[in-house]
Amino acid sequence: MKQSCSRRVAIAVCGLVFTGLSVAQPVAAQSYPAKPVRIVVPYPPGGVTDILTRIVGQKLTETWRQQVIIDNRAGGSGNIGAELVVRSPADGYTLLSASTVHTVNPSLYAKLSYDPLKDFTPITLMAQVANVLVVHPSLPVKSVKEFIAFARQRPGQLHYSSAGNGSAPHLTAELFKMKTGINLVHVPYKGAAPAMSDLLAGHVVLTFATAPSGVPPVQQGKLRALGVSGASRMAALPDVPTIAEAGVPGYEAVGWNGLVGPAGLPPAIVGAINVEVGRILKAPDIHKRLVDLGVEPRISTAGEFSTFLKDEVTQWAKVVKESGARVD
Repeated sequence: MKQSCSRRVAIAVCGLVFTGLSVAQPVAAQSYPAKPVRIVVPYPPGGVTDILTRIVGQKLTETWRQQVIIDNRAGGSGNIGAELVVRSPADGYTLLSASTVHTVNPSLYAKLSYDPLKDFTPITLMAQVANVLVVHPSLPVKSVKEFIAFARQRPGQLHYSSAGNGSAPHLTAELFKMKTGINLVHVPYKGAAPAMSDLLAGHVVLTFATAPSGVPPVQQGKLRALGVSGASRMAALPDVPTIAEAGVPGYEAVGWNGLVGPAGLPPAIVGAINVEVGRILKAPDIHKRLVDLGVEPRISTAGEFSTFLKDEVTQWAKVVKESGARVD
């Protein structure tokens, strides 16, 4: 009888403990955010990371009724912004809008002050973005094949711009060089906006632009699009073939964007942000707006995003090694 009573008491206590835990998670989520949230964009304004983050941030501000501040901290190929977030409290009020370079830097830099996997909490993938091979109108080529032939006759004479060392446009171009055997000269800039400005001015002749940067000038007739880096054509440029179908078999390079926080971010807060960002990206108006820019919304769980990040570190390490890409 005594043992039976003790057993019932133990079961009751366990029930209360588990009930307490299950209640604590929603309460923590419901109280967040209680003050403005800062999302660090480790690049200057104007690039795909900045544009996407501002679109999502505006909607989060409306939903949360708390200001979401987009803080551009450019420099160091994304390292300055990442370091700022690593040093911030793991309370959900300072987040990082991460992109491909986040998983590339471990291979480009001999030493980093942080580990892109261990020192961050994955929250959610937000989008995947193909790049567009665009050339200045003065270049007498109208297809990928014509460009390759033109470049082979001018080794080391054609300069291409990128958003910086290790950026998706940089490695997309390096992979293109590997696949075609042509010799292009890399000119890194501090962000997508200045890289595009110099291309429009004719100071460089081509770039692998992120869709939000490259699509508008193509549609305006200021640049010529030769190919898309992804596995399928871009809805915003339906007549532009993929680089693979345009004459470079097996070529594919796609960038990504997502949200991470400092290591140790509470699961309840991770879940709250994940759910809200997912809701925003699934909204028809936001989805269409991003697709029209050439950005493909991608939603994931925090666990799926964690696995994705690990795979990206491995994949880009191979590209960096084989291409010989390095920090200048």
